[in-house]
Amino acid sequence: MRRIALTEAEHRPRRVAVGFFDGVHLGHREVIRGADTVLTFDPHPASVVAPAHMPKLLTDLDYKAELIAALGAEELIVIAFDAEFAGRDAQSFIDDVLVGALAATDVSVGENFRFGRGAQGDASLLAADPRFATRVAPLVEVDGEVVSSSHIRGLLLAGEVEKAAQFLGRPFRMRGTVVHGDKRGRELGYPTANLVPDEHLVCPGHGVYAARADGRPAAVSIGVRPTFSSGRGELVEAYLIDFEGDLYDQPLTLEFLARLRGERRFDSVDGLIAQMAVDVQDAGAIVSATVPRRHDYDP
Repeated sequence: MRRIALTEAEHRPRRVAVGFFDGVHLGHREVIRGADTVLTFDPHPASVVAPAHMPKLLTDLDYKAELIAALGAEELIVIAFDAEFAGRDAQSFIDDVLVGALAATDVSVGENFRFGRGAQGDASLLAADPRFATRVAPLVEVDGEVVSSSHIRGLLLAGEVEKAAQFLGRPFRMRGTVVHGDKRGRELGYPTANLVPDEHLVCPGHGVYAARADGRPAAVSIGVRPTFSSGRGELVEAYLIDFEGDLYDQPLTLEFLARLRGERRFDSVDGLIAQMAVDVQDAGAIVSATVPRRHDYDP
């Protein structure tokens, strides 16, 4: 899939899906279905028009592009969203971007999509334009709940990674570079690969999780280590089961499968070690019972 800026797009007929697509969840997949081109924005529009309400994101642009490519799109076009672009009215977006720059023959959006200065544009404005066909994808529901990026964020912050995976269509994934810690896990017999959460991205709520770490079974702790006074901030600590090796300064991808328990303070180190043994056993069993699919979007 080609990934280009709007200014680099050649003028040719396109079937365009438009949206921010944070998380590329089940609802987004329905919007993108049938499109050869996906048009998105970077950074998130809220960072420009309402910085105080800017949410933490489910995916950065690189991961978003990877997920969109897996859906079969041929091209990802990225609009550099800034104050100037935010000032465009809705008709200008249609005339100058969809028609003028992209020569769209078909435009696909979600039913709650809004665009243009003051969010004045909506799906009905697009549908009224005879220069292209408009497809409005209805909101997708899972177990009677509407799938949305904001709802998924809330689920993850509450530690409900299994429910979030149902909405995403895949396990929630976190990526980072392994950093040096204070070697506390090694002293306890459970050396961990430590990641510092990206402050701009969602991190599951504090607790212990069963996960895959670069495909390997892992028990992952997220929190601030209540049993020890380490002076550290929030940390993600992954114990890779039956793995030996040096992961420092290497990229690591975590896929969260289930929450095992909340964050706890233990009265003794021995109590913590005993619980860690249980967590590792439980995590290994869950990962073993969960067969990874060849690709996130394979049926």
